[in-house]
Amino acid sequence: MMALVYSPEYLEHKTPNHPESPDRLSKIIKGLEEADLIGNIPIFEPYMAKEEDLERVHTSDHVERIRTFCERGGGYLDFDTYASPQSYEIAKLAAGGAIKASELVLNGFSSSYALVRPPGHHATRERAMGFCLFNNLAVALEYLRKVRKIKKFVIFDFDVHYGNGTAHIFYNDPDVLYISIHQDPHTIFPSEGFLEEIGEGAGEGFNLNIPLSPGSGTSDYIYILQRILRPVFKDFNADFYFFDVGFDAHRDDPLSRMLLDDDFYEWMAMEISNQSQPRVLTLEGGYHLEALKRCNLKMINILKEETLEHSQISPEMSRVQEETKNLFKRIEDNFSPFFTF
Repeated sequence: MMALVYSPEYLEHKTPNHPESPDRLSKIIKGLEEADLIGNIPIFEPYMAKEEDLERVHTSDHVERIRTFCERGGGYLDFDTYASPQSYEIAKLAAGGAIKASELVLNGFSSSYALVRPPGHHATRERAMGFCLFNNLAVALEYLRKVRKIKKFVIFDFDVHYGNGTAHIFYNDPDVLYISIHQDPHTIFPSEGFLEEIGEGAGEGFNLNIPLSPGSGTSDYIYILQRILRPVFKDFNADFYFFDVGFDAHRDDPLSRMLLDDDFYEWMAMEISNQSQPRVLTLEGGYHLEALKRCNLKMINILKEETLEHSQISPEMSRVQEETKNLFKRIEDNFSPFFTF
């Protein structure tokens, strides 16, 4: 059985005239209500992350900077990251939501999905950026490592933007495998996430980037993920699986140039269901409200049924770009010392 983590308090992170708006979560919840899923899937209130939880990941200066900035009325932290007077508390609730989701799967749920905001995967140890204040997933992971003594983690991020904050935090860590599929960083924020960024020191080989060309669609994504995810997951043999869930690679999304359709998110949910437990999903991007509602509904419907069959959605080989096939060969060569695809 799956669980959701959500609080209407997440809507109190006010972001006027901003793509990362409270309407995003309202739309997802409305979709669940229309599909008569509210009441059929257990929904848990998050709790607020403590400062000690945040400071396992972030510097104390960063935590204090966000707190005082919000207390003074908020505003723009940088050119696109906004915080309101309530945002410090709500950001702690978002990080706590990821921790709560993690505890739920350790207590018997097959998967859990933290429907949180503000998002987190661009937040570095010392900086808020890309709509993100604290790195929700990283806070949850370090909580599990410190408190629950879990050792090895996989993070798969399929937001259209590279999760530079998450990647930086774990870049030297051999016990965290970070995989990201995203739009070519030559063409989109944050201009990082190139194939050559593979981790450093003890973490070399454990940062695997899949930078697809603008215009890539569902067939491209499935073609390359079918060849990478399962063998790499099997080789790494993690104790815990995190999925950073983004819907901004959808063809309707205003912030990207990718062409995913609704079917991709159904396929992705089947892939998640086929991975070992425990599995936690955390919400990141997605800015076309109707696509966000539809695709979340597709994912949640699959996850609640605990589908354990291979997806019947296969890529149309004639629609896979040659660039995608060549990219896979480059990834295969690049990671041959570390993984066998």
